[in-house]
Amino acid sequence: MDWSKLLRLPATVLLLLATVFALITLVQLVVLRRHLHHRRRLAASGRALLCLGAFALTLLLAGAGFALRGYRLLGEEAPIVDIDARILSPQRWALVLTWPDGSFRQVQLAGDDWRVEAVVLKWKLPALLAGMPPLYRLDRLSGRYDDAAQEASAARTVIDFGEAGAFDLRTLSKQYPQWLPEVDTVYGSGAFLPLVDQGHYSVSLMRTGALVARPDEATARRIGQPLGD
Repeated sequence: MDWSKLLRLPATVLLLLATVFALITLVQLVVLRRHLHHRRRLAASGRALLCLGAFALTLLLAGAGFALRGYRLLGEEAPIVDIDARILSPQRWALVLTWPDGSFRQVQLAGDDWRVEAVVLKWKLPALLAGMPPLYRLDRLSGRYDDAAQEASAARTVIDFGEAGAFDLRTLSKQYPQWLPEVDTVYGSGAFLPLVDQGHYSVSLMRTGALVARPDEATARRIGQPLGD
């Protein structure tokens, strides 16, 4: 595991801070109990306020950390995933998805093309001036048919990455916008390319929030060949 990359994830930082404040809360509880035991009511009152404040920060940071699970900081161009394709039968494919941290997942897809989508979150002016970069997370991978009529009737394949789960910043910003006043926009970005046997593709996300899909040279040549060759 690459700890340097893990520690740059916003959810990890927030959860670590939540752990620190949880420890501070426990320490304040111990001191508070000692003051109560010795009947130092004034000192106990001060410790109780500190304890409540630390506990409130723990809940706030932990909640924000869970809401940001799956999101990553967006730099100038962030590599998202590499895709390797192998044909199983006409319009049926086996794909291997490899993430920048080395983890991978094998899936099957129906269609002529693959399409990947990401969720991008941008901040309002105060947060931007403070240097807060956009956040993103990979949302889903789906198959796409070239023929629109077949797209409407044929079997569809959608792989939901679902890292963030139900408690997600996108859901919270829609349901409770007053809780997240610094969130400017949450939107989707997608890209697709034709599937070819033994194809290799790289997907990146630009700082503007646009997904960019690129085949390697050999895959680009296969995509450019006439059908049946």
